[in-house]
Amino acid sequence: MIETKAAVLKLNPRDTVAVALRPITAGEIIEIDEIKLTAEQDIPQGHKIALQPMEENQDVIKYGYPIGHMLSPVAAGEWLHTHNVKTNLSGELDYTYTPDIHQVHYPKKALTFKGYRRSNGKVGIRNDLFIVPTVGCVNGMAELMLKRFTAKHPDLGPFDNITILKHPYGCSQLGTDHANTREVLIDAVKHPNAGGVLVFGLGCENNTVDAFKEKLGNYDPERVKFLIAQDVYDEVESGVSLLEELYAAAKKDHRTEVPLAALNVGLKCGGSDGFSGITANPLLGAFSDFLIAQGGSTILTEVPEMFGAEHMLMARAENEAVFERIVQLINDFKQYFLDFGEPVYENPSPGNKDGGITTLEDKSLGCTQKAGTAPVVDVLSYGEKLKKQGLSLLQAPGNDLVAASALASSDCHLVLFTTGRGTPFGAYVPTVKVATNSTIFERKGHWMDFNAGTLLEQSMETVLEQFIQKVIAVASGEPTRNEENDVREVAIFKTGVTL
Repeated sequence: MIETKAAVLKLNPRDTVAVALRPITAGEIIEIDEIKLTAEQDIPQGHKIALQPMEENQDVIKYGYPIGHMLSPVAAGEWLHTHNVKTNLSGELDYTYTPDIHQVHYPKKALTFKGYRRSNGKVGIRNDLFIVPTVGCVNGMAELMLKRFTAKHPDLGPFDNITILKHPYGCSQLGTDHANTREVLIDAVKHPNAGGVLVFGLGCENNTVDAFKEKLGNYDPERVKFLIAQDVYDEVESGVSLLEELYAAAKKDHRTEVPLAALNVGLKCGGSDGFSGITANPLLGAFSDFLIAQGGSTILTEVPEMFGAEHMLMARAENEAVFERIVQLINDFKQYFLDFGEPVYENPSPGNKDGGITTLEDKSLGCTQKAGTAPVVDVLSYGEKLKKQGLSLLQAPGNDLVAASALASSDCHLVLFTTGRGTPFGAYVPTVKVATNSTIFERKGHWMDFNAGTLLEQSMETVLEQFIQKVIAVASGEPTRNEENDVREVAIFKTGVTL
């Protein structure tokens, strides 16, 4: 719990800055650690105030680590932000494996959620119907198909949601881009939240249905259907007929009690602000540690937002082999930037800066708190399914839609998404929006699912227990805001040429 009467918060004893918990007016007297400061300028909520005089090139310390260096001298009480602080980061680095794991252990509890047991042994938290276009050309016909189908079944029957995984790809792609498109769509077909899937192709695209089926491997023909538009007279009528078959099969499905250990959760942030590393991200970190203690799994992605904090994740690798894979993950993503002639550390976003985040180190040290304290047990390639219980890292960019889709593709049942600025989007799995502050939670309540801003008034223990119950409720069928708003999307990572 944070003392709400305080004007600022110091996050670590080593810090040379504090975070404004509310807007501070120039001339206001600030008391912290038995020191009185006078605010030299107006300081927005979530932004930083210098706790001591600092010289040019001196490191600025937040979270106990450097987040950049001073561009010019400042006095105690001055506002520190992009106008006078710059990142310390540059290109690729050399790393040494120095294990440093201090895992917080939670007691194991007999907790369950109500999920769907699948014939392949997996468990889903939704019984969704997916229409998966193999190529963007058929998106419109899929919409007509869905419109006709839902006119017959306005209550959706056995399905929780019906989603067309619309995308613009599947043709005019080569190499990695073609492979990524096919892999992510196959991941959706195999997702345990899918109670039925219609794979819908055109017939002349390079992502052909026949090649797709071959790559898909074993599947349940009662739950996965295929349609090629050019092979039938009326693709909409043919599609509706196949959807009716999936509808009939899904009628047999029902929720049953499942141990919490079966839950896979994606960890994501977007529209971060100065409170992200104080409230919502630490809450997700505590939840990650708790879920892993129950036998569950979590996945952290957004590789560019690990830059500046990657050494902390590397130190938590469970062995040297995992450490080497984390190094490769980080350096490969840096090279991706360099291959396109782009600066590696072109981050944070304008919205992040408005919210008080100054440098990428500032952002990353806050972002990686979502991963808690557990050891890193695995590193997944883009489009790869979860393989090991515990905390894994996943190759994907920071872009909200692409990263959340990648988490869904890795078999995350849901995505926990922290935000201080707010966003209405949702992946094709339930996307739980966790507000970093009460202001955005109240102002955008139709976007938000949980208010982590209460950590300014309540203990972590209290808020974590509330959050655990919220996640269990969502896993058991309670709709998230993005589901209520009928906002469910897929975005595929593209890196190459278009023919």
